[in-house]
Amino acid sequence: MSQILTIADLKDLARRRVPKMFFEYADSGAWTESTYRANEEDFAKIKFRQRVLVDMSNRSLESTMIGEKVAMPVALAPTGLTGMQHADGEMLAAQAAEEFGVPFTLSTMSICSIEDVASVTKKPFWFQLYVLRDKDFVLDLIDRAKAAKCSALVLTLDLQILGQRHKDVRNGLSAPPRMTLANIADIAMRPRWWMGMAGTKRRTFRNIVGHAKGVGDVASLSSWTTEQFDPHLSWKDVAWIKERWGGKLILKGVLDKEDALMAAKTGADAIIVSNHGGRQLDGASSSIMALEEIADAVGDTIEVHMDGGIRSGQDVLKALCLGAKGTYIGRPFLYGLGALGKEGVTKALEIIRKEMDITLALCGKRLVTDMGKDQLRR
Repeated sequence: MSQILTIADLKDLARRRVPKMFFEYADSGAWTESTYRANEEDFAKIKFRQRVLVDMSNRSLESTMIGEKVAMPVALAPTGLTGMQHADGEMLAAQAAEEFGVPFTLSTMSICSIEDVASVTKKPFWFQLYVLRDKDFVLDLIDRAKAAKCSALVLTLDLQILGQRHKDVRNGLSAPPRMTLANIADIAMRPRWWMGMAGTKRRTFRNIVGHAKGVGDVASLSSWTTEQFDPHLSWKDVAWIKERWGGKLILKGVLDKEDALMAAKTGADAIIVSNHGGRQLDGASSSIMALEEIADAVGDTIEVHMDGGIRSGQDVLKALCLGAKGTYIGRPFLYGLGALGKEGVTKALEIIRKEMDITLALCGKRLVTDMGKDQLRR
């Protein structure tokens, strides 16, 4: 553990410990993956101003996201199939986030269910919602999140039609994995993973199986999911979702100023500037390059968050400087989870916290909430 110093170190270890099918599910983008790469690469173009002879004592990374106090303005993003990176993955990640003092967001397409995560946590977590064709199922999901006392609903806007990720097609992605000779050989080389999976009953999409009409087992799940993403989703749907939910609402997947202006009119509490981790529209802008214009346009009327490409504490600070009030990490915590389970998630958060703290000091600031455009070399 002492030799793990960066998110890249966790990624290397996860690559060795997680079956190829599931590692590449997390570590991939749509089509040519140009937007996936740009999400990371564009952060490097942004430079800090180094400041000296400034009192750097008593530093604090504490902030708030949608009114909730956070140890640092970083949340764990909703990620599908998290429980396939490590047995009971969503439950372990939620516990790590809770202990660290940052929000955890559970995906609709999780392996562990809403109820599973609620059973092992003490504080409210957030739930991410996909609007599917089966509206009764969507309403039931919202009600289940309310019953679990989730404190925010994150509505994803950019998955009306599923972008193609070539690696998933070539790997024959499924949960649980099909027992082909190639998959058996791959899994056999990762004993930590398969022993963990052998010890849990959570191996498929437990928010769906047994809850959606006609989906009582894994065999019926595949055909149901391919038919369910709803291309009819529009801005008018936000109103009934907001009314049904009745709590704090975050809109995820805004990448254009005009859409941000529309989102600000819905009465939602926050938007997430996001391109779905480069997994939807290949060739779209990176999230960090879209952030400033959006924050300038709507930051006074709705809280602006950002995800996509964050691999360090410095990336978090760059996003804050450009107008984000909060950020989300997906792949970094998945790498940690795949590498070391719950301890790996905590390690990923510790790495980001340390990088944020040192960079904050060297930029001449003591409070993370004071970071702004004047800390960047323009």
